[in-house]
Amino acid sequence: MKLYNYFRSSASYRVRIALNLKGLDYEYLPVHIARGEHLAGAYPQISADMLVPLFEDEPASGEEQGERFSQSMAIIEYLDEVHPEPPLMPLDPAGRAHVRALSETIACEIHPINNLRVLKYLVRDLKLDDAAKNAWYRHWTRIGLEAFERQLAQRPAALYCWGHTPTLADCCLVPQIFNAQRFDCDLSGLPRTTAAYEACMQLDAFQRAHPSRCPDAEN
Repeated sequence: MKLYNYFRSSASYRVRIALNLKGLDYEYLPVHIARGEHLAGAYPQISADMLVPLFEDEPASGEEQGERFSQSMAIIEYLDEVHPEPPLMPLDPAGRAHVRALSETIACEIHPINNLRVLKYLVRDLKLDDAAKNAWYRHWTRIGLEAFERQLAQRPAALYCWGHTPTLADCCLVPQIFNAQRFDCDLSGLPRTTAAYEACMQLDAFQRAHPSRCPDAEN
């Protein structure tokens, strides 16, 4: 298995967590997004959307190349179907829908308007200064996390985002909180969200996926 990723990419971070939770070994292949390595060289030939992460599974018998997948959510659900233990989704349809809703609150509502290429556009093309860019980031992150907290509050108390084992929602939450902390976002008044994050960070699978533990980590 191969994972093309960038240490600060929250989408890559999600997949690293999932691989660790599954106990799957993989080859870490760094692609430096901030330096534009995803837009040049050979990478665009293998990644149609020229983003990270890109996951390549082990080739089937007789094949030279395994299946390749982009988009962290698709990768994680693929891993969960091919390597079902431990499961990252509830067994019942309603539970799976709730976990997907939590996950997509982060992956579809917070992350897309706050990722690196959007922040670069705000500065380079719209001429926002760092203070305005950071205010943008904090505004949308806070709105999204408040929605996430309200979803958690509608359910019975649990150790993680959903129940007492980590799910896809936790794979999404931890990287988002990491980035929120980097941008000094207000995380007050989010007790269920904070508790789930702290429970996750007690687990080795989450600790080993941390950006500071990546081969391409920078200060």
